[in-house]
Amino acid sequence: MSILVTGGAGYIGSHAVVELLQAGHEVVVLDNLSNGSLEALKRVEAITGKVVTFVEGDVRDRAVLDSLFAEQSIEAVIHFAGLKAVGQSVTEPLAYYDNNVGGSLVLCQAMAAAGVFKFVFSSSATVYGPDAPVPYVEDMPRGRTSNPYGTTKAMVEQLLGDLCRADERWSVALLRYFNPIGAHPSGLIGEDPQGIPNNLMPFIAQVAVGRRLELSIFGNDYPTEDGTCIRDYLHVVDLAVGHVQSLSSLATPGVHIYNLGTGQGYSVLEMARPSSARPASRCHIASLLVVMATWPRSGLMPPRRRRNLAGEPDWA
Repeated sequence: MSILVTGGAGYIGSHAVVELLQAGHEVVVLDNLSNGSLEALKRVEAITGKVVTFVEGDVRDRAVLDSLFAEQSIEAVIHFAGLKAVGQSVTEPLAYYDNNVGGSLVLCQAMAAAGVFKFVFSSSATVYGPDAPVPYVEDMPRGRTSNPYGTTKAMVEQLLGDLCRADERWSVALLRYFNPIGAHPSGLIGEDPQGIPNNLMPFIAQVAVGRRLELSIFGNDYPTEDGTCIRDYLHVVDLAVGHVQSLSSLATPGVHIYNLGTGQGYSVLEMARPSSARPASRCHIASLLVVMATWPRSGLMPPRRRRNLAGEPDWA
């Protein structure tokens, strides 16, 4: 199958491209390189021994999309492209609605014009909202989102659901997850964000190697065993495999929802605890007051759900 991967030069996208190529699919990557890199795609080619077709462009650019669909025989789209920093979404909501919602809308319009109706959306478990009981299951309704980033994910899910109800040619997979971590076992690709990291593990890694002096933990009085938030962390390779496996669900029209997780939660302190890979002398932790509201415990996808797609996680 020929797959268009938007945001395929980014962290999760590049790992998904590896898994797609190794599964025998042809891949076209569309990326504006705002948070991705051509180097990542070169390393994907080194890992797989296969060529990646790359188009530099933005999902909001209809002309670029129309040209791409005209030149490539795309059969399905996996959509990663978008902004993803919760804090930034609070201070720059217009950028998030423009990129995440506007970009998805333009992409769907271009797909429909090209006769492509198979769509995998890399969503987020944040759409369940802070009031949802743990563990999350797929038949739960979307809840009250707590930030613009989460709202954009919920809005795109609503858009895709409306498309499926209006036109039975559409088949959509919504993949919900929280915290991807780790890197490809080759060590050639992984999470190396531009600027200040927005995720926990890059911060820990940068402190461990001396690029940053300390790890700041925002909040140490949550109702958990050690006072820090608990999250379901999923290895990025398992996440990438889940995206590839979800393509099989697109043979049936309609919306297909999958939670991706390990079913095991870890606190921020547990993730940052010194180990042989992170000596205590290189991982100083500073606990700070809560700056932004967050959820004390979230995710914890039950094991029976993760088996719906790719089986037991290989890298958890």
